Amino acid sequence: MCGGVGSRFWPSSRAFRPKQFIDFFGTGHSLLQMTYERMLAFVPSDHIFLITNADYADIIHEQLPDVANDRLLLEPARRNTAPCIAWATHHIKAIDPEASMIVTPADHMITREAEFQRSLNAAFDYVEQNEVLLTLGITPHCPETGYGYIQMGRHIADDFHQVKTFTEKPNAELANVFLQTGEFLWNSGIFLWTADALLKALAQHVPDIAQRFDSGLGLYGTEAETDFINREFAACPGVSIDCALMEKARNVVVERVGFGWSDLGTWGSLRDNSPQSSDGNVNHGCHLLTYDTTGSIFKVADNNKLVVVDGLKDYVVADAGDVLLICPLANEQLIKQYVNDVKQRLGNKYI
Repeated sequence: MCGGVGSRFWPSSRAFRPKQFIDFFGTGHSLLQMTYERMLAFVPSDHIFLITNADYADIIHEQLPDVANDRLLLEPARRNTAPCIAWATHHIKAIDPEASMIVTPADHMITREAEFQRSLNAAFDYVEQNEVLLTLGITPHCPETGYGYIQMGRHIADDFHQVKTFTEKPNAELANVFLQTGEFLWNSGIFLWTADALLKALAQHVPDIAQRFDSGLGLYGTEAETDFINREFAACPGVSIDCALMEKARNVVVERVGFGWSDLGTWGSLRDNSPQSSDGNVNHGCHLLTYDTTGSIFKVADNNKLVVVDGLKDYVVADAGDVLLICPLANEQLIKQYVNDVKQRLGNKYI
């Protein structure tokens, strides 16, 4: 999935070039390219599909020129992850009726890729033997308030547990409780299931979405599929797969994993996953002089710009050329609100 706008990374992430297409670490590879290469380690290239907004087709062809047009599913509108996944599952099932699938966002960072592959191979074995909806849960190491949490229920086998509850982005007090109990995992947003299991669950729990896509049976994988999607997709409700399905279904299983994961969803997560100076500052792209400044992250579009800072503690300073953001990292969850305010007052120019 690579169609999001990444508004929490504004102003570096913009509607015309969201965060999944950005090389944050100076490696020459965007987050999308890193994710695609990670998948290639154990999934053949012609088994990998990218689903994105139609506006990003050219960027994907630029960054992944080997991806064939028939491996690119272009959404005509943004409707969150449930319609996105429903369409992709129908498309894949039309090609392989017995397919098993992994669904992964394109903007995650994985640091221990061998352990990632081991966990996924075990997960594929499990979903192919059991009719379940499986999600990967990350062992937490701090009371993070920017992630969703999964409470583990009954132990099933090895690293697999039934899911007891989902909690979306708790406050600091509740996140501390979750960490102390040892029963909770971070929700990675990475899912595995068979196409049959997912479509059956959608029909049971999300009939409005299921019926809309079921009306296209016989069209998937044909020339008529594009017209059908262009006609029907925008009429779907905009809802996440977590809210629409995972929180309702009874056959949800979590695999507890520990392969070094971050969804790189915020400036704070980028700071924590980047090389830091002795003062805990992170510099992405400028000449930087700091005085009495600690724990802050600086992202500047112009590599030749000199930035001199005095007296900041735990801030994000992001200069995108036409937009400058200066914000306490403690308030970074408000960046979406800043973006909405800018759009209301100034239109789409700076979005």
